[in-house]
Amino acid sequence: GLDGDGQYNGTSDLQLERMNVYFNHASGDKYVPRAVLVDLEPGTMDAVRSGPFGKLFRPDNFVFGQSGAGNNWAKGHYTEG
Repeated sequence: GLDGDGQYNGTSDLQLERMNVYFNHASGDKYVPRAVLVDLEPGTMDAVRSGPFGKLFRPDNFVFGQSGAGNNWAKGHYTEG
């Protein structure tokens, strides 16, 4: 598997062959998730960034608004989203 810095630490050749399905191979033999993280409020993105795997994600793949919808679907759909 991957550690918190994106380095592969496994022993399976098959697993290493298939890393390109979900990860891009970056410089320094690191792997970066192919993911775009989207939310209306920045708090959830801050939690991901400060977590143990926060350094895996590219900073420009975080997309968030300034205020959330407050768990109100209609507000998120019609005014915020």
